[in-house]
Amino acid sequence: MIDLPLLLNWLFQTAVAFVSTIAFAIIFHTPRREYIFCGITGGLGWLVYLVCMYFQTASFFATVALAWASRSFAFFRKAPVTVFLITGIFPLVPGAGIYYTGYHFFMSDNSQGLLKGLETIKIAIAIALGIG
Repeated sequence: MIDLPLLLNWLFQTAVAFVSTIAFAIIFHTPRREYIFCGITGGLGWLVYLVCMYFQTASFFATVALAWASRSFAFFRKAPVTVFLITGIFPLVPGAGIYYTGYHFFMSDNSQGLLKGLETIKIAIAIALGIG
């Protein structure tokens, strides 16, 4: 049975990732003809992340899908891979984890900061391995 609210939530989150990736591409002066493809790359990566979220390897598989899409678009669009990869990785970067790590250390909650920091490092390593 299809859970319609869950699917609508995933669709909404994917659309937000699409738009935010395009906004990130604009900030980094990506060529205008590549905006839609950058958005598709970011949206695809986030959708794969949502589907795999219940596993420990969600960031890895999302990054693998993102890297594959980036390479495909680079080949078909005759553009560098980094145009799609750097902008598309934006929704997957663990920015909140980095923030909360610093926050907990600043508030002298070192054990919580260490836990959040290790979790963030694990996500960053998974992203790096997925790109590789």
